Amino acid sequence: MSLLKVENVSKSFGDKILFEGVSFTLEEKQRIGLIGVNGTGKSTLLKGLAGIEPFDEGQLIHANDFRVEYLEQDPYLNDQLTVLEQIYYGDSTVMVTLRNYEKILMELETNPDNATLQNKLMQAQEQMDELQAWDANAQAKTILTKLGITEFNKRVKDLSGGQRKRVAIAKALIQPAHLLLLDEPTNHLDNETIEWLESYLPQYPGSIILITHDRYFLNRITNNMYELDNGTLYSYIGNYEMFLEKKAEREQQEIQNEQKHANTMRRELAWLRRGAKARSTKQKARKQRIEEMKDQTFHTNKQSLDVEMGATRLGNKVLEAIDVGKSFNEKAVIQSFNHLFIPGDRVGIIGPNGSGKSTLLNLMAGNIEPDEGSIDVGQTVKIGYYTQNNVDMDENLRMVDYIKEVAEVVHTAKGETITAEQMLERFLFPRSHQYTYIRRLSGGERRRLYLLRVLMAEPNVLFLDEPTNDLDTQTLGVLEDYLEKFPGVVITVSHDRYFLDRVVDQLIVLEKGRLTPFSYYGNYSDFLDDKKEQVAKKEERKQSKQEERPKKKKKLSYHEQKEWDVIEDRIEEMEEELQVIGEEIAVAGSDLGKVQELFKKQNELEKQLEEAMERWEELSQLVEELKNN
Repeated sequence: MSLLKVENVSKSFGDKILFEGVSFTLEEKQRIGLIGVNGTGKSTLLKGLAGIEPFDEGQLIHANDFRVEYLEQDPYLNDQLTVLEQIYYGDSTVMVTLRNYEKILMELETNPDNATLQNKLMQAQEQMDELQAWDANAQAKTILTKLGITEFNKRVKDLSGGQRKRVAIAKALIQPAHLLLLDEPTNHLDNETIEWLESYLPQYPGSIILITHDRYFLNRITNNMYELDNGTLYSYIGNYEMFLEKKAEREQQEIQNEQKHANTMRRELAWLRRGAKARSTKQKARKQRIEEMKDQTFHTNKQSLDVEMGATRLGNKVLEAIDVGKSFNEKAVIQSFNHLFIPGDRVGIIGPNGSGKSTLLNLMAGNIEPDEGSIDVGQTVKIGYYTQNNVDMDENLRMVDYIKEVAEVVHTAKGETITAEQMLERFLFPRSHQYTYIRRLSGGERRRLYLLRVLMAEPNVLFLDEPTNDLDTQTLGVLEDYLEKFPGVVITVSHDRYFLDRVVDQLIVLEKGRLTPFSYYGNYSDFLDDKKEQVAKKEERKQSKQEERPKKKKKLSYHEQKEWDVIEDRIEEMEEELQVIGEEIAVAGSDLGKVQELFKKQNELEKQLEEAMERWEELSQLVEELKNN
């Protein structure tokens, strides 16, 4: 059953046509991914569907009670409301009832003996019963908890930026709606939250149209793909993976159509020039047809982001962190961090929001000083730093002038010279738009322009802080290709699982409650698989312990006693050996072979130590139980 018909909608800004003649029909339970290069009008299309920005032409046809819920990239929240008041907004009967019920509960907390309030609570509970609103109430609190929001009566003004985004997501998910519009919902969320959202959205009762750069998320959620390309909307059945196959077929067909068109026009022109005898009316019609064919255009010039630039020469010594620690307001964020970066490294920094990832990157970039330890940077190192925060751009500058502030030309790996104008073209900014003022660019176009500016400096060490936020999937794909060929070192903070899998081969992991980051050799999917395996093993051990528990032991077995007698000494020996290896790594310096060998030994020993600690915990619990018995 169709929910919404979109007929011939168009939108322009000044002389720039974003899209025209866009039509589609939305069915129940559809999960649509909307993609396209930044600046093509994806967010504008969603705002038009949400009724926030009117279309220039066209119409939306739907039932009178059709409800749309829209999560924008930078959602507005009322600072004076509590979390629950914010998510229960709107004029639907259920939302009004929920708001009233939570308000009375809050008032009773401060005045529990007030008889009037107690009567109001009874009335509110009866209304909740009538509307069967208890499920909605429980669902709202469950969603908030899963999103990491547990203080329901906290004022919005007291929330961090990440918490505000989570509240906005909860608000969008809780509101009753036929169509949910999500504009970059995964931006600024950590991996655990993204994975939860990924598991929740398939159960959403309405239809969904979403814009996201997270390709794993896109692939797992969608059953249809819409692509905005050169003002036209193309529709594909299937998820992102299917879209890539179908798009390749469409582009191939477009090339064939263009060739066929050219051959037909060449024959028609040859006929006219030869002056073949024909009735004048037929000749006139033939000329008219040729004029129409000349006006026909084909989108076969596939835009690509070819940025295989060279980099400043990098010596053997890159960067070393030695016992680095950092605190803010006497609260430790990073402690005892040691890591040696070597040429060719591809390192991802991962961890939940607030765990210190950006702090660690800023320490290594020299933007902030460590409270303890030191960062030793090689003399030939030239850092390019792409930050996640919106950089200060002079909005009165034209694009080309903004780039030329860094360099007028760059050099490729093959020694060729490329001008700033040519680089802008490779970054999908055609010559005709290069003198556009920055203030007229979309958010995504600004991020793409800023990325080009960072690379124009020809760095040999790239620091990327959440590079996938606000970049479109096409730009990301080619950026990943570029990083694969980049001759320097890449260190990136990212929550984008697809990006991490493609770009990095080792991780620095920050975990809640653990101030010392640890290293993992492998990509993000490898790390997740290992983590799941460890959890499964722990559950298995726990289960086997529970099964064995009914057999009350009077004493340790011979082998258990023998193990218990030596396990503490063994743990101490491994800890001492790890300390020695750490010192050897520091001494090895730029001896890359030796350092890699020591890192491997360190990883193996850390796993053995973790297993020994777990076994010690099991045995100590057993000894304690025997004492109590």
